[in-house]
Amino acid sequence: MEKIISWNVNGIRAVAKKGLVEILHDLDADIYCFQETKAQSHQVEEALQGLEGYHIYSNSAEKKGYSGTAIITKIQPISVTNGMGIEEHDKEGRVITAEYEDFYLVNVYVPNSQGGLVRLPYRQKWDADLLKYMQTLEEKKPVILCGDLNVAHQPIDIKNAKANFNKTAGYTIEEIEGMDNFLKAGYTDSFRYLYPNEVKYSWWSYRMKARDRNIGWRIDYFLISDKLLDKLKDAFILNDVYGSDHCPVGILIEL
Repeated sequence: MEKIISWNVNGIRAVAKKGLVEILHDLDADIYCFQETKAQSHQVEEALQGLEGYHIYSNSAEKKGYSGTAIITKIQPISVTNGMGIEEHDKEGRVITAEYEDFYLVNVYVPNSQGGLVRLPYRQKWDADLLKYMQTLEEKKPVILCGDLNVAHQPIDIKNAKANFNKTAGYTIEEIEGMDNFLKAGYTDSFRYLYPNEVKYSWWSYRMKARDRNIGWRIDYFLISDKLLDKLKDAFILNDVYGSDHCPVGILIEL
């Protein structure tokens, strides 16, 4: 049984000062996927000093202190690839893929469409290109996609659905349809599959005590290839783990 956890840490060096290594030891996952490390590779390793028994791989943005993803894994992968092979997307360190014996693990930090939705057209292209990338991998072995997908897929995934719909980045029809395309292509939202009616969020604004009041969004996901569905044993959202404006999410899978 493998325990895989994804967490947008919103600055790995900041969370390191809040006891990151102790949190990771307590959670005891086989694989961790981080988004928004906001660090270069050597800084990721420094932030994880004292974490025993894991291999560390990271993909940093060209721009320092911005974006970035990392995979921290007990099981040594066959290979690790940064980016999806498209230059316009790969400068920001948003994709890192580990190949294991039975599956590919794609860890992503999907671009935010930003205020005024100025980056929405780019975001739509990114979603389409990511799906193509996953489908290429899927031809060889099943894919698990995890990370901050920056979209609340259904009204149950966002506290104030009506007020935000088609106005706020992360809850527009274009972004929702982008997620629909992944699900139509043979992937399943692991948490919603197992817990169709459970209201649980993974991100809260730092403003207005949103986390204390549980005014949140579920924007962090594990999408798993339908070929692996029979191996999925659980999916979870760890609301009681602090250190970032996101909380960790994860799956238990028998591989």
